[in-house]
Amino acid sequence: MKIKVAVVGATGIAGQQVLASLDNHPTFEVAALAASERSAGKSFADAITDPDSGIRRWYAAGSNPAPEILALPVQDAKGLDLRGIDLVFAAVESEAARELEPIYARHVPTVSTARPYRMEPDVPLVIPGVNLEHLALINEQKRRRGWRGFIATLPNCTATGMAITLKALEPRFGIDCVMVTTMQGISGAGRDLPALDIVENIIPYIPREEERVQIETRKILGHLGEGAIAELPIRLSATCTRAGVIAGHTEAVSVGLKKPASPEDIIAAFQEYGTEFTRLGLPSSPRHLITVHRDPMRPQPRLDRDVEGGMTTSVGRIRPDEVLPNGIKYLLVTHNTAMGAGKGAVLLAEYLAHAGYLRG
Repeated sequence: MKIKVAVVGATGIAGQQVLASLDNHPTFEVAALAASERSAGKSFADAITDPDSGIRRWYAAGSNPAPEILALPVQDAKGLDLRGIDLVFAAVESEAARELEPIYARHVPTVSTARPYRMEPDVPLVIPGVNLEHLALINEQKRRRGWRGFIATLPNCTATGMAITLKALEPRFGIDCVMVTTMQGISGAGRDLPALDIVENIIPYIPREEERVQIETRKILGHLGEGAIAELPIRLSATCTRAGVIAGHTEAVSVGLKKPASPEDIIAAFQEYGTEFTRLGLPSSPRHLITVHRDPMRPQPRLDRDVEGGMTTSVGRIRPDEVLPNGIKYLLVTHNTAMGAGKGAVLLAEYLAHAGYLRG
């Protein structure tokens, strides 16, 4: 029997990405939908359709909601009926997440794409295949808070691809410092970016993004301690910009290593990384966590964001950095709305099911 899930924030972009990733899923069945009070009481079809124009607001490219999803009633997120629900996907804005996620987690496991609880000491901030050992915090979280369920969070989508590549390097060479400049896809801004602002333009500042990348990366790369994560003490400088690309975050990364390494050493570390996880064969998993390109014209978001279903991080232009000590630099492309959001949340839930964190 499939694990029954609820998707909260189902009418929004992040929730729709989760729904698209759950379509015909072998493990999970969507049993409930929830959104804000203005959508409550409507069918999902009516909630995402303008009554005057008939325009359907479905934002998950390359997919359409299944008829059985369109027919489901949308509940008020504050009063979501959790009877018979084994797992909640919370894909809501930060303000709502702060209030709603503990309500659900008191009763059932909750996978969150939002920010408010990421840096809580007893909440795991997890990238599938990177720091799954941090999920051991779940037992501490349940003990401290007296919850039957728990909250497990995904990081900021900008941190995801970089953290994957850094995790491949840190155990072999050690990391002293990191500098990253991002060129982020429009979809990362949700529906808040006016179209004319991005045409023939680069937006040089994304509020709070650089700080999130810095603090979240240190936690992701940290080590599990007594009831909390001991963050990796690296110096990290981030400059985050928005570029005129629909989806996919491109990032130029420079890393100062503790041990010298050649570009070929780095390539080998990237190519060999993550095989223990990918061998599990989870439904949403890529075959490779990192895909390496030797062509200096790759990676490019238009060509590489959708490789392996948008779940691999594509890396290229790996070469020495002559400024940083033991420096190496590279470019990466990661799909912000796949591995960095809805599909990444589903992959995390797949591992939670595999590891026995659900139903019990």
